[in-house]
Amino acid sequence: MIRRRNDSDLDACVAVLAEVHTHSGYPHHWPADPARWLTPDGLTGAWVAEAAGAVVGHVTLCGREVSRLYVGPAARGRGLGGQLLRGVEQEAAARGLRPVLEVKTTDTAAIALYERLGWLRRSTGREEWETGEVVEVHHYEAPPAPERLDARG
Repeated sequence: MIRRRNDSDLDACVAVLAEVHTHSGYPHHWPADPARWLTPDGLTGAWVAEAAGAVVGHVTLCGREVSRLYVGPAARGRGLGGQLLRGVEQEAAARGLRPVLEVKTTDTAAIALYERLGWLRRSTGREEWETGEVVEVHHYEAPPAPERLDARG
């Protein structure tokens, strides 16, 4: 199940993020305040994936930028990452926005997900992160929303 994140979800989101960090190295640098990192400035909305009543995934939308997308290692392979991403796409579309995201070029699992869902790679470049590290990232944009038929069909 995908639903809006509540403040009471933050501890569970941080716990899953710690599992993801240990398992796959995301985020690249562990934040000093993980709950604050999950609530970035300009937050438009945040969602969680639940399985068996437990938080197992997370995503945020800041303006039109998708970020903080992850699914716990034990919950992968169930399509939850795609469901989270589709939920963000719908929210952005309702606001008249076409979402974008960036991903490290070495994060092949995330890249495969985005491309499988039709996201379009717009560019690749090197960026300097807040830590001073320079990384290569791909920039993606969501596919165009399908045109809807009017009442005449």
